[in-house]
Amino acid sequence: MTNQEYFHSMLPKEEFERIPYLPTMGQFVDWFTKEFADMPALSDTVNTITYKELGERVARRRAFINGLGLPKGAHIAIWDRNSQDAIELFLAVTSAGYVAMNFPAQLPEMAVIGSCMKFDIAAIFVREEFMPLTAKLQGVKVLPAASMADTQAPVAEIDPESPAAIFFTGGTTGQPKGAVLSHRALMRGNYNAIFKPGKVIGVHRYIAILPLSHVFGLIAGTMGCFYTGNLIYTCEDMKATIGKLPMLKPTVLVIVPGICDILSGLVKMYGPQFLGGNLRMIISGAANVPPRLVDIFTKLGVEFCFGYGLTETANLTSANADAVRKPTSIGRIYPGQETKLVDGELWVKGDNVFSGYYKDPVRTAEALTEDGWLRTGDLCRFDDEGFLYITGRIKNLIVLSNGENVSPESLEEPFYADPCVRDAMVKEDELNGNQVIAVEILPFMPAFDGKPWEEVEAYMNALVKKINATLPTTHQIVKVTVRTEDFKRTGSMKVARV
Repeated sequence: MTNQEYFHSMLPKEEFERIPYLPTMGQFVDWFTKEFADMPALSDTVNTITYKELGERVARRRAFINGLGLPKGAHIAIWDRNSQDAIELFLAVTSAGYVAMNFPAQLPEMAVIGSCMKFDIAAIFVREEFMPLTAKLQGVKVLPAASMADTQAPVAEIDPESPAAIFFTGGTTGQPKGAVLSHRALMRGNYNAIFKPGKVIGVHRYIAILPLSHVFGLIAGTMGCFYTGNLIYTCEDMKATIGKLPMLKPTVLVIVPGICDILSGLVKMYGPQFLGGNLRMIISGAANVPPRLVDIFTKLGVEFCFGYGLTETANLTSANADAVRKPTSIGRIYPGQETKLVDGELWVKGDNVFSGYYKDPVRTAEALTEDGWLRTGDLCRFDDEGFLYITGRIKNLIVLSNGENVSPESLEEPFYADPCVRDAMVKEDELNGNQVIAVEILPFMPAFDGKPWEEVEAYMNALVKKINATLPTTHQIVKVTVRTEDFKRTGSMKVARV
């Protein structure tokens, strides 16, 4: 089976034929607001609007934006939580021919100022509670996130190769990079998000849990919902929204593994009904997915899918709809991409690949070859069925005293396969003046059911001994730390390698 057959066969033929690939956000917004006009589109749990009403509201926001007198292609930031305003603004900015940039809600004042300067932000739409933090902004139009005109404006004529959005990548403090996605790239990511097993048009309820500033949350969690005529609930407070799952009754959740862990704990505490009774599928990504999570939710009757992607590939590069059979694979490559392994590193080429880092030619040249190949930085392998596996990250390689390279991710994999491990991080460390390979392990405490800490430590040390027995002497783990506190995590809840 080819990659194209793998993905296209997921959807019923009549639904697949109904959903076109559209190369610009303007065409996309025009299409879905008419195609699904009378279907519910967006809800804050109190008020629900249809796709027709969403289209009208986005058109009024376009009219307001056009009235600012900015040149087409100007950069417009959106600083809000996952609100109706934020979703409508992103659709309006991009479909009006401007370049959108979603700022993380937690961005501090000085980082906002620095980001506006670095990314040439001409205007910023701001949530009311964040307004005091914009007082020192200069040369930028600061506007309320609720802004819209009384009249409507049509979508703009847009070149598919022109920039649609800029996404933070590599951190949001210090010197963040801004990955520029063209309309064609962003829309390829949006289109890839439609591929899920079973019917997809108008049958699902989503929740916009992941930040819209994160490419996974925006594309897989929101734009994929609109592409298939489904209903999405806004999420201005993640903790409060998770508590409402029994009421919201989602059918699909697009979340990171850290949130999956939280949900598995809540299910153990309150029972499966906590998930609302209608959950059919979890789509997880942005971090390593332990096989135990696949097992937990599969036993609850929830299909578990996950994959792999980068901000630089419009999020979706591969996906695995066979998680039970291939729990450690990140799946098959989405159609429309070329891939190759160069010295073990995955290179990707296709219309989903980003245009470069904004005003950063040096790092752009490091990532992109002259003929358009993206060097992902990930060490990978394919199996004989075409499923992809990550074996490491080039920048994380540990260089042994004999000059050999060791991938910490490859050493971490057997830890994640153990149901008593929540997270693990392998790194280089020092012991008695010597450089050694070390591991920090965060136990999955529900698996120990109240047993004393000494037994937890003993289990983990025995696990390290078991894993070491499968490794060459030079690769064995010498220093073990069993953590009582969580790791420091990134915005997407990955373990931060510090």
